[in-house]
Amino acid sequence: MTQDELKKLAGTFALKYVDQDDMIVGVGTGSTVKYFIDGLATIKERLQGCVSSSEQSTKLLKQYGIPVFDLNGAGSLDLYIDGADEINHDLKMIKGGGAALTREKIIAAASRKFVCIADESKYVSLLGEFPLPVEVIPMARSYVARELVKLGGTPVWREGVVTDNGNWILDVHNLKILNPVELEQKINNIVGVVTNGLFAMRGANELVLARANGQIDVFK
Repeated sequence: MTQDELKKLAGTFALKYVDQDDMIVGVGTGSTVKYFIDGLATIKERLQGCVSSSEQSTKLLKQYGIPVFDLNGAGSLDLYIDGADEINHDLKMIKGGGAALTREKIIAAASRKFVCIADESKYVSLLGEFPLPVEVIPMARSYVARELVKLGGTPVWREGVVTDNGNWILDVHNLKILNPVELEQKINNIVGVVTNGLFAMRGANELVLARANGQIDVFK
């Protein structure tokens, strides 16, 4: 199966987690999540609506006629569905390839269950081959980059990209992340960092993994 077919397989499978009527579902961002949103459109009459992590996902949800709520009004959520750029065997992740990491992290924190949907190319034993995104206040970019070098990384400014929050992204290369929780905390403590793409303190509760042979594995 192609990678797109695997993404569709994982995204469609995740519809089974929408197991109650009138749910408000947290929805992430990215190519795998797009297939989940396509699936939500087929059951939208059962939904109260969604909370979206990006303008991109909001636009697609609204195109399908699915109501989109502000998290402040929705309160805590039963379910959040999102993808990952890398996920390890402890269900800790690197996210933010689509520059939506801050809103994704907020919705994940506000959700009782976080289900990650991915194809098997994202499943790794050690995080860090995918560059770690760090969202920064623009005026702090150079300072934060110098601090990230002290942590052993090679930060590269993702030029031309502005997050939905009006900030910039540094992608940190050459990290072998042995302790994701510790590194997440250290980076978040750098002044000028909004947040970073390590989802370790709040990892996924379940992983829906699409295998190359068309099989779905679920890890908890």
